[in-house]
Amino acid sequence: MKKDDLPCVLGGISPQEFMRVYWQKKPLLIRQAIPGMQALLSRKELFALACEEDVESRLVSGDGELEPWRMQHGPFKPRALPPVSRPHWTLLVQGVDLHVDAFANLRDRFRFIPDARLDDVMVSYASDGGGVGPHFDSYDVFLLQAQGQRRWRISAQKNLALRDDVPLKILSQFKPSKTMLLEPGDMLYLPPQYAHEGVAVGECMTYSIGFRTPERREMAAELLSRISDADTDAAPVRYRDPYQVAVSHAARIPQALQQFALQSVQKLLQQPRELECALGEMLTEPKAQVWFESQDCPRQLKAVQLDKKTRMLYDRHFVFINGESYHCQGDDARRLRQLADERQLINLSGISSELAALIRDWVQSGWLHFAGPRGEKKED
Repeated sequence: MKKDDLPCVLGGISPQEFMRVYWQKKPLLIRQAIPGMQALLSRKELFALACEEDVESRLVSGDGELEPWRMQHGPFKPRALPPVSRPHWTLLVQGVDLHVDAFANLRDRFRFIPDARLDDVMVSYASDGGGVGPHFDSYDVFLLQAQGQRRWRISAQKNLALRDDVPLKILSQFKPSKTMLLEPGDMLYLPPQYAHEGVAVGECMTYSIGFRTPERREMAAELLSRISDADTDAAPVRYRDPYQVAVSHAARIPQALQQFALQSVQKLLQQPRELECALGEMLTEPKAQVWFESQDCPRQLKAVQLDKKTRMLYDRHFVFINGESYHCQGDDARRLRQLADERQLINLSGISSELAALIRDWVQSGWLHFAGPRGEKKED
């Protein structure tokens, strides 16, 4: 399904207006973003996911007043979670969109935002009074109420200092300026670093659709490392100082060595094509706990669709998929960009032999799946 055909989750607001007025600027509460909202998986199914080795999960308990805050990391053993009748605990399960088709479909309803910004869909189950304390996130997030009720308090406060006596990133001071109760189908958007606290009113489930905001220093370090690894100089260029004089201050760093270091970094940055390639590979790199199942490829491919775990992006020169880059042009580039945008190709007639071979490799790797005549995934 093309992204323009996906149902809107912004109420009466268009995606263009939302991005212009609210995105990265101010919160927005959307009543009945998804009318008639029903939970996309049961409590039992969520608990089972939290027991899987390839699923990231956390258990948070306490309320910071009567009970101290505690946190445990999964995977959890069956029956290890607290009874649902016990108040003040929360189960957080990350990346549910990578494991459950219904959540991948929910994720796709937010594709008015660039895929490069997408992180994942997290499910938060909470017993009565459960929450993770007042905090802020370093990313944009849509908080969709799926089941039960949750009371949110939010604040535009500038003081984001954290407590150092608890195992969670909880604000040392929280001064809420607005309170709202969300029912199933209601959704709250919060920009990065907006203080908030959500507390379950009875048993509830909330879906968090998160969009990452890369930190500049971390991104620079990762990109420089990737570009350096890809440097194809015929021979290593080492620092030389044949004219170094004897010194009386041996601990002082030579200015020539500082200049050599500067020139080394500048040389890497003078390769814009390599930088773009490294960025695309980094943005599509699967998370550590993600892996794909290899599969047989049919003789004839009539249609394919991306696996829900596959990340695929493109720029002017390259197509990127799951941490790998491919330079392509012409009709091959057009077809692959269409695959990235629509997450499916329903007509493979007339493709080049090179593209056919590439698609077969991706199908065999589990990155793509053979689909039926209307794009439906072919079951084994």
